[in-house]
Amino acid sequence: MTNNKDILNRFYVLLGFIILLAGFVGFKLFQIQFLEAEKYKELADKTVYKNFTIPPNRGNIYDANMNLLATSVPKYEIRFDAKTVSDKNFKENLVPLSQELSKMFGNTPAHCQHKLKKARATNNRYLFLAKNVDYSDYMKIREFPLFSLGAYKGGLIAEQEVTRENPLGKIAERSIGRGVVGFEGAFDHYLKGEKGQRMKQKIAQGQWKPLNDLNEVEPIDGYDIVTTLDANIQDIAHHALLEQLEIFEADHGSVVVMETKTGEIKAIANLGRSATSGKYYEKLNYAIREAHEPGSTFKLMALAAALEDQVVDTSAVFDTQGGKIKYYDRVVRDSRIGGYGEISLAEAFRVSSNTAFAEMVVNNYENQPEKFVNRLYNMGLNEKIGFEIKGEGTPRIPHPQDDNWYGTTLPWLSFGYGVSLTSMKILNFYNAIANDGVAVSPKFVREIRDKNKLIKDYTTTTKSKSICSKQTAVILQDLMKQTVTDGTARNIKNDNFSMAGKTGTCQTEYWIESGRYISSFVGYFPAETPKYTVSVVVHKPNPSKGYYGSTVAAPVFQKIAHKMYKDTPMQDEINFVDLYQPSEHFLNYFDWAQKYKTVMPNLRGMPIMDAVSLLENMGLSVKITGTGHVVKEQSVPNGQQIELVQPVKLMVN
Repeated sequence: MTNNKDILNRFYVLLGFIILLAGFVGFKLFQIQFLEAEKYKELADKTVYKNFTIPPNRGNIYDANMNLLATSVPKYEIRFDAKTVSDKNFKENLVPLSQELSKMFGNTPAHCQHKLKKARATNNRYLFLAKNVDYSDYMKIREFPLFSLGAYKGGLIAEQEVTRENPLGKIAERSIGRGVVGFEGAFDHYLKGEKGQRMKQKIAQGQWKPLNDLNEVEPIDGYDIVTTLDANIQDIAHHALLEQLEIFEADHGSVVVMETKTGEIKAIANLGRSATSGKYYEKLNYAIREAHEPGSTFKLMALAAALEDQVVDTSAVFDTQGGKIKYYDRVVRDSRIGGYGEISLAEAFRVSSNTAFAEMVVNNYENQPEKFVNRLYNMGLNEKIGFEIKGEGTPRIPHPQDDNWYGTTLPWLSFGYGVSLTSMKILNFYNAIANDGVAVSPKFVREIRDKNKLIKDYTTTTKSKSICSKQTAVILQDLMKQTVTDGTARNIKNDNFSMAGKTGTCQTEYWIESGRYISSFVGYFPAETPKYTVSVVVHKPNPSKGYYGSTVAAPVFQKIAHKMYKDTPMQDEINFVDLYQPSEHFLNYFDWAQKYKTVMPNLRGMPIMDAVSLLENMGLSVKITGTGHVVKEQSVPNGQQIELVQPVKLMVN
């Protein structure tokens, strides 16, 4: 009896425990299903469903002629949901789909069939088919058998990624930019667009399938940027600089081409040498970022200040004293041993005499150096230009109140030592002189556009200010023209078109070791009616190859000017009658053309500049083909009646 009673008690205890456990389980089920249903549903949704960000297409960057400089290229990863497709649709489309996949991706139709069947058998909802598919192929894939039925019925899964490509390759890469650099960084708020979002379902570890739902938000693409750059001029500037850097084995260099009247930057090339390969590439944006001692190109600024203060005129004579003048414990030297004797200030500019310029500044400002420096400040030389592109270097012109102002600061300042200016800042000053003393702000962007809709127009916001009188500017223009015809830059003189500018040569890093130089040339063309202003700066050329601005930098300017004259449509904007001394042959035709503007003259054998002027004065547009200086053939025969809108093609040899 005792044993049976113990067994019965144990049974009751066990039964009670089971009843309590069942009650507890039932209560928890009730609690989960009814009292906390929303909580656990939300938790499940978070585990299985998730919102993903859809990046927008970044806006394009164009040059002034709407050539692409940077664009967002969509790439697609293609996958297949083999479970969502009905048996009927799968069987009907298996063979034709396999054939189309085979044609596009290269596998055999049998291989594709096997892959699709296996995915169907294993309920694979994320079968990988291809990646890095471009947009045109993606659009074709959407029309494949089965896939044309859509995401649910056809099982097509396409995930887009956007890559950034520069059609010009490495040319102007630093100015176009990536990340925070260049146009990409400066105008990111316009280019980036607005993100969208899409719900995806987790179907395996690390795999998410896109779902279409009512909460899906489509991304808004970014705006397009239309820059002032000209791809053709950019190519000319890039290769002219590259060639010279390679010849002179320089460390780095920059070229900037600015449209004189508008301030539009048509080209900007910045090339530095790789420490490993020795090849040149767009390393840094030197023209905007790097402030350096300008050397003799600063003589234009020094002379402008003296002329504005009316303390000298260009006929003033200075004794170069054998090419050496001592100030305190240092000696100013001319590049020419023995100096230039007694020369006028105009001649001193043409031959770039350091001693004459040091005398000019010291003789007139020694007792009031702040007057000279303040005049430079009034011309804006101590101020940043203010670019939207980040990283502009800080200009520096010493002032007599500075702690490091010494007795030698003033004479050395006269020829560009102790000064720090960026190439862009120097270019902007020279451009102002070409503009009769009116400085216009350098401009990189013309418009912000949303496809064909104008969002912001920069062409009407050109800022300008006068830095000197027109009288001073005209004097300096004449001196720069003489520098090319008879001065330090006479080696680039070209009989076909006129140029004006100033060479610069200065030592750099002289506190480390001697023999390191910066070679520069800044000028504009044509000299009489300036259209383009150009800065060329080459840092640390191999001195055994050459280091003077006239031999290293000026030829780059000449190559750019000559090729632009040949390759770009400048004829309709340059008055050739002003540029060239007309021949007697031309003058006879010119008088004749003014009376008879409806008959084509015989141009064969005529100098090309004369022929172009003649035709333009007749109201005709002209296109030149070939290279040379004399007209060989003309597209409209002589004596033929002409229409004023009729274009004329001239072949030269």
